[in-house]
Amino acid sequence: MSAHCQVTGRQPGFGKTVSHSHRRHSRRWNPNVQKKRFYLPSEGRTITLTVSTKGLKIIDRDGIESVVAAIRARGEKI
Repeated sequence: MSAHCQVTGRQPGFGKTVSHSHRRHSRRWNPNVQKKRFYLPSEGRTITLTVSTKGLKIIDRDGIESVVAAIRARGEKI
C-alpha cells in the first residue's frame, strides 16, 4: 500500500515543481508515515499500524483503544 495513514487517512499530495526557467514537472509530497506497534490490553496482543506523526498525536490524546475502535467502525481490518 502507498503512504497512507490508518488513523487520519492522510495520503500523498500531488502537484508540480517549478524550476527557475518555469518548466514544470510532476511530483508528490508523501506524508511522514511510520510503522508502529501498539499493545492492546483488551485483546492481549500487539497490532502494527501505519501512522503519520499527526496520527501518533491523536493516539496519545485519545488512547489506542478508542482509535482502534474508530478504525474498525470504518470497516478496516486490523
